[in-house]
Amino acid sequence: MAERRLGTWKLLIPAVALGAVGWSELAEAGRPGLTAGNDYWSVESDAERRALPKYQVIPAARPAELTPAGEGRDLRSGRNWPRSHGGDAGTRYSTLSQIDRRNVSELQVAWTYRSKDGTGNIQCNPIVVDGVMYAPTVGHNVVAVNAETGQEIWRFRPEGQPAFRGLTYWPGDGRNAARLLFNAGNDLWSLDAKTGQPVTSFGQKGRVRSGHFRVAPAVYRDVIVIAGYDRDVFGFELLTGKPLWTFHTIPQPGEFGYDTWDGPEQGANCWGGIALDGERGIAYIATGSPKPNYDGAGHWGDNLFSNCLIALDAQTGRRLWHFQEIRHDIWDMDLPAPPVLVSVKRAGKKVDAVATVTKLGNTLLLDRVTGKPLFPFRLRRAPTSRLPGERTSPYQPDLELPQPFSRQVFGPNDVTNISPEAREFISKRVRSANYGWFQAFEPGKPTVYYGVHGGGEWTGASFDPTSGYLYINANELPWIITVIPHTARVKRDPQQPPTAGEQVYRRECVSCHGSEREGVGVAPPLLALDFRMKDADLVRLLKTGRGGTHPRFSLAAADERTLLEYVFDRDRPAVAVDRGKRPEYTFLGFQKLLDENGYPGSKPPWGTLNALDLNTGKLVWKVPLGEYPELTQRGIPKTGTENFGGALSTAGGLVFCAGTRDEKIRAFDAATGKELWEHRLPFGGYAPPATYEVKGRQYVVIPATGGGKLGGPMGDAYVAFALPQR
Repeated sequence: MAERRLGTWKLLIPAVALGAVGWSELAEAGRPGLTAGNDYWSVESDAERRALPKYQVIPAARPAELTPAGEGRDLRSGRNWPRSHGGDAGTRYSTLSQIDRRNVSELQVAWTYRSKDGTGNIQCNPIVVDGVMYAPTVGHNVVAVNAETGQEIWRFRPEGQPAFRGLTYWPGDGRNAARLLFNAGNDLWSLDAKTGQPVTSFGQKGRVRSGHFRVAPAVYRDVIVIAGYDRDVFGFELLTGKPLWTFHTIPQPGEFGYDTWDGPEQGANCWGGIALDGERGIAYIATGSPKPNYDGAGHWGDNLFSNCLIALDAQTGRRLWHFQEIRHDIWDMDLPAPPVLVSVKRAGKKVDAVATVTKLGNTLLLDRVTGKPLFPFRLRRAPTSRLPGERTSPYQPDLELPQPFSRQVFGPNDVTNISPEAREFISKRVRSANYGWFQAFEPGKPTVYYGVHGGGEWTGASFDPTSGYLYINANELPWIITVIPHTARVKRDPQQPPTAGEQVYRRECVSCHGSEREGVGVAPPLLALDFRMKDADLVRLLKTGRGGTHPRFSLAAADERTLLEYVFDRDRPAVAVDRGKRPEYTFLGFQKLLDENGYPGSKPPWGTLNALDLNTGKLVWKVPLGEYPELTQRGIPKTGTENFGGALSTAGGLVFCAGTRDEKIRAFDAATGKELWEHRLPFGGYAPPATYEVKGRQYVVIPATGGGKLGGPMGDAYVAFALPQR
């Protein structure tokens, strides 16, 4: 593709302090644009950025512009759970109420299903229809299981990992039997739900090979809508699998948004899920950030449709509207979660909206038909980057309402307080780091911020239509990311012997800082060191030590000199820099900011469960989710843990959630957040639970396989809970 050369950002909208501009101006034609220029190696001007007004505001929809609520039948599930996340609305809410606040403490294991085909990690919310659970296994099978007894009915093994984050049941239409729809690798499969055999009239013997998918499909009339993990959204004919349409999440020449990229395009993919308004025929897709992570020098611009909530006509794939949270995202702050259809009270009436939670800890709450926000969407003037060639967006989101559900800015007051030793350790580690609201990167200097694993994560949120509460599990632990130029990674020719300085490094430093100077554990990386310190600084550190670096009193002067030559990349030929090409950057790995014992480097809580009232935009309650028993025994209040679970809410006044490092599933009072029940799972439960009814008995089922982003032991289990039979 021909490169579109665009230069520095230029505002195309009138700027007002805490005021409002026209929706169409700001949301469509008025996005921050670009002017021509190709000074690829210049650094952004702080003075020019500071001259801009501090705030821009996208106004809330006026009362007359709000879409009146429909009947809302799609907002809740009953005895069945026919699509991952409960149904097309993705609310993970059930009208079942047999299990309630009064009796939830009596819950017990009703059955455990073991697939016996290996060990692994399941991130799929299972589905249940008419007493049958359909779910993937760790051994890459799809199984049907008796949801009353846990006995397997059938299994089918496709090519690739099936139903990674969801699957869908289509009930049939009188002429065609019920079908099970799911992804496996690059295929979209259609199985006969009763037999588990491929529907041979669909695609090529039951499958359509057309892209890499990870999410549950949605069915609107005769169209299957599914989003790609690599990029784009697709429509297929339900019965035959015939391709119908493609929406490009990275615009192609001639398409809207094409001019918001000026270089190679990657990212803008969907990996959490999609929602569908079946009454209006609108599909909603949330997308991830541009790629590569942390390096935007190769693709200046807003980078549509990354970091967007997009509404598409499900029949044709036509874009109806889009809303972008972060422009030109260089922090890996995706919209990771499946959108949720909601109905809320605004201006004295019920209106239909769509909500999605973000890694930043925001909740986008938009009118379902127009895409206009229900609360003013405030944008604030953002810091510039110190990376040559980077072009950051001048404004980024700084929301007042809906209230952010997790911390968004790391600072000195956030440093851990679980012990004086931990506080001192982290204080030293961040002393030379950058941090702050939307702090951009600086070559070789660490930047500390929240959100790489959320805030909100792929598991998203649960919505109770009777209260208007959105229940969100969140992570609140900091990360320390260091960006360096590609040219800083000067390597020795493997055919040549190591230099004298490299020999000293391997004798004295490699055990802590790694064979490639990448850093190990809490030991910092030593790549691109010349961006962070001078020779004298390193000599002083070698003499005195700091943090985990031990003093090197015994290091001979000659060894010290050769070591400095090696770590400052002066003892090997430098790579010539071509200033006619854009600079390229890499980063030194996804590093959590952890104390010397491996606990997060910020003050607790580190994991939370939140109730957000979408009617008012305010948090109702926030409680720690999970615990480290050894810290509790030391008298430290429950800290919460990093978690990847996802909430389920019910008419019984309960919120169920697992996903914590302590491998427990818990039930909370939906009104207050009080913890009412907990149960240790055989392995971590790193997906949302589902609830259903068989023969008048309510069950809650969850995959419990461990592994994934939190690691730990892995297994092959699904566990179902129910009240004792009287």
